[in-house]
Amino acid sequence: MPTQPDSDNGYLAENVVHFARALRRAGVPVGPDRVLDALRALEITGVARRDDFYWSLASVFLNRREHFEVFDQAFGLFWRRRELLEQLGKAAADNETAMHDETPPSQRVAEALGLVRETALLQEVQDEDTGTAASQAEQLRKKDFDTMSGAELIEAKKLIANLRLPISEIRTRRMRPAAHGRMIDMRATLRASLRGSSDIIPLAHRALTKRHPPLVVLCDISGSMSRYSRMFLHFMHAITNDRDRVHTFVFGTRLSNITRHLRHRDVDIALGEVSRAVADWSGGTRIGATICKFNLRWSRRVLGQNAVVLLISDGLDREGGAHLSESMERLRKSCRRLIWLNPLLRFDGFEPLATGVRIMLEHVDDFLPAHNIASLAELADALTKPHQAPFRSVA
Repeated sequence: MPTQPDSDNGYLAENVVHFARALRRAGVPVGPDRVLDALRALEITGVARRDDFYWSLASVFLNRREHFEVFDQAFGLFWRRRELLEQLGKAAADNETAMHDETPPSQRVAEALGLVRETALLQEVQDEDTGTAASQAEQLRKKDFDTMSGAELIEAKKLIANLRLPISEIRTRRMRPAAHGRMIDMRATLRASLRGSSDIIPLAHRALTKRHPPLVVLCDISGSMSRYSRMFLHFMHAITNDRDRVHTFVFGTRLSNITRHLRHRDVDIALGEVSRAVADWSGGTRIGATICKFNLRWSRRVLGQNAVVLLISDGLDREGGAHLSESMERLRKSCRRLIWLNPLLRFDGFEPLATGVRIMLEHVDDFLPAHNIASLAELADALTKPHQAPFRSVA
């Protein structure tokens, strides 16, 4: 574990390298070049003041807003382990509840730093103080994918494998013979009249055929969605093997059709083939360009017969929403229902401030969260409800 960040003890460089490795394990891309830049920055700013030390590392290590929360948690655990243990002892001795308002550190960050035991003890004290009595399974259903430990992710994948989306049937324009009904099948009636010389000609009836619509999934696999997209792949594998006419695509800077790979029954083999077939994992996001490509190459093939589209993305487009409005409008007009699943809705104070988010909201029918198992179960409930008027954002 790191020593106190003081340039006199000679361990500052080693601790910064250790901290950078922990950030990489937690999902923040920090390369050796940034470690060298951080050490040069610390030579200039010094380590006498905590704020200077914190912001020097943040300014060098971070280039995306979504990584700031992970960095903040990792910094607090890595450089203040003594304070964490003091907080744990204080909570156990005084049984105070003031510390319960603090956001618990991410399990992923704790694992990366080797502090799982300390944070687990701290969480147990907090649970005892607040009287938490929910079962472990119920807690796992409501826990954010981003804060799950490795063991919890394994259990969550097992629960996701058992999730099923409702298969509701809708009327199509195709007809089928029926014993009774309001529509007369004149062709069948005339054919029946030629078979005999009866004075009474029986009327043949027909009715509209019912069939469940196709399901099309478009999943964002960019860097800001990497933690969630891995869990969504397990979800897409489960629904692909549960029903027919499911088409699955992933996109980051390019669009990839992974439907054929996910049809393999073994989830490990299926996801292994997907990882080899897709080349733009955890990169940038070009939502407008990829949806435009989908409309040109795939919409007429997979969006027929009243298809339902699930769009899984945080809406953060690196191109600032270029061509996004036209692409989303065409996508919405080509399908029966467009449902947007956004992990950012896990925040109570979420506001559509990003340009891409505001543009996309104008063209979706439903806007739902997708950050834990409970939210995926709520998606099944939403699909069972009758289709309503399109969702519109509030200016």
